[in-house]
Amino acid sequence: MGFLFILLVGLLAGTISGIVGTGSSIMLMPVLVYQYGPKEAVPIMAVAAVMANFSRILAWWREVDWRACLAYSVTGIPAAALGARTLLVLPSHAVDIAIGLFLIAMVPVRHGLARHQLKAQLWHLAMGGAVIGYLTGIVVSTGPLSVPLFLFYGLNKGAFLATEATSSLGLYLSKSVTFERFGALTREVAMKGLIAGSSLMFGAFIAKRFVLKLEPEMFRLLMDGIMVAAGVSLLWTAFS
Repeated sequence: MGFLFILLVGLLAGTISGIVGTGSSIMLMPVLVYQYGPKEAVPIMAVAAVMANFSRILAWWREVDWRACLAYSVTGIPAAALGARTLLVLPSHAVDIAIGLFLIAMVPVRHGLARHQLKAQLWHLAMGGAVIGYLTGIVVSTGPLSVPLFLFYGLNKGAFLATEATSSLGLYLSKSVTFERFGALTREVAMKGLIAGSSLMFGAFIAKRFVLKLEPEMFRLLMDGIMVAAGVSLLWTAFS
């Protein structure tokens, strides 16, 4: 029953993230924490996130902006490995609290970034990749930060989904390798990640038909609701 529930949530999360470019980790992570605990849930989600991003690349691969991807990844990949190493030395209780507070805090941060109407250059992507990569290693999902960064660069719809997914893929691969090197990504954990990731992949392909129909305001409301709900859920787990 636990696996079935994870698959159902993963399918929904994969569909939503395939439409808005992020959200799969935010939605699925509380379920994985409840089922396996935070220290095991994080490497499981890292494997699942690799599969989720790969599916979005397959759906939109013709539209990847490779210059933007390279600028973001060259700093983001090593930073993600450093963040993952930091995570492994933190206590489980602190991980729950950190992830929950981070997700809730991203709602006003994202709105603040949007109000400034910034136009990002390649060097902005490189700087953002370093910061977001490190945070990705620790808090599972930083989509609410990477989404506006790539949108400010000028990417839209398929080009945005493809480029953000390709850039994030390198970060999550780096994170997964770090977990494996330090013993957190065992064969059993990897298998759980593959199961969760398979549902995210199916959801991403379902989502493609809806991408062109999504209104910007609906995207913002959807992301705000997902982040607050997931953050509150993780804080409840930490303090209960």
